[in-house]
Amino acid sequence: MANLNGKLTDHVSLGVLTRVVPRYLVDEVISETGSREKRSRSLPAHVVVYFVLALALFHDGYEEVLRKLVNGLRFARVWSANWSVPTTGAITQARQRLGSAPMKALFERVASPVATAGTPGGWLGRRRLMAIDGVMIDMPDTADNCERYPKAVGGTRRPFPQLRAVGLSECSTHVIISAALGSIRTGERELAGRLLGSVSPDMLIIADRGFFSYAMWSDFLETGADLLFRAWATMKLTPLEILPDGTWIAEICKKTVQGGKARIPLDKIGNIRLATHIKVRVVEYQIAGHRGDDGNSETFRLMTTILDPDDASAVELANAYHQRWEIETAFHELEIQLLGTTGLRSKKPDMVEQEFWGLLVSHYAVRSFMHEAADTVDIDPDRISFTRTLNIIRRQVTDPAAFSPRNHPGQP
Repeated sequence: MANLNGKLTDHVSLGVLTRVVPRYLVDEVISETGSREKRSRSLPAHVVVYFVLALALFHDGYEEVLRKLVNGLRFARVWSANWSVPTTGAITQARQRLGSAPMKALFERVASPVATAGTPGGWLGRRRLMAIDGVMIDMPDTADNCERYPKAVGGTRRPFPQLRAVGLSECSTHVIISAALGSIRTGERELAGRLLGSVSPDMLIIADRGFFSYAMWSDFLETGADLLFRAWATMKLTPLEILPDGTWIAEICKKTVQGGKARIPLDKIGNIRLATHIKVRVVEYQIAGHRGDDGNSETFRLMTTILDPDDASAVELANAYHQRWEIETAFHELEIQLLGTTGLRSKKPDMVEQEFWGLLVSHYAVRSFMHEAADTVDIDPDRISFTRTLNIIRRQVTDPAAFSPRNHPGQP
């Protein structure tokens, strides 16, 4: 690990952001979203974009974050020697002018799978392992935030307003390639449905039982991807055919036809929207002591669209399902290592959303770099510490800002 750590120390800096998020791309999304400033300012829109990304890397106040950002990024050909760091109020106003749309567009432009054919833990045969899960993130308790993101009432829930996000993540690299956000009143299945445009036929989509419904299964199946979901313990999955590896074929059906006579199997009609019954393969197994040190075992029952045991064995599917936990690690990196347990810092909902999309872009930038570093020495990306990488980034930028990110006259 010493040689690898040396590579990280030599090459990680705030330049990680500009490699993944180059200036030309920032300018494009600013133009596409109509966010370009109408007059010359000390904080032009492209600088504010990078500032929002830097908020995910540093826990300092606005002015100190901007000092570190300006020194680290060294915007090429756009400096002015008489520039000074704007006040916190000026930075806040610049963020409000920018809005959240450019940050969301930026995430959608840069985020894509990065695992290569040789990435350990990235594949089940030809299928890229992808996981869906949700996370709740705190924000400041302000009247504006509470209006769009109401707090939970009663119970032992946290006393802050929260946004709920559901993400689609590559299991091996932890990069989040798509996300949808809402309030605590927005269901995870509803948010997961907004991720369909990011699903491709080469993927195996892995999800816990909370995401299963016949409608959700049908929607994701229509993308051409394969699915691997944990089944509810109360689901009735009657064996129709026992397969040589101990798995079996069953059927799931629409609630509206359960117990009724209508029966339109997908394998007979070939139209997902008209089908009332869909065949699945069921994998059932136990893990001893999974619930703790008392030795009790937990039963897992998985459903998959991969019906042929020769295509993926029961053991391979069980191992693939447990890769789903990698997305929880990605969310932990967002909540703990990047946000530092304090949650988002913005006091207005549009700024909350702006900060959230910036958080995802910065996480993607760090994680994609870690994948590249691991690939150069042919190791599993999991062996590289996210915390160490982040600390190296923070240490690389220590001097105060001395130059201005203002545009030269005549530049857009």
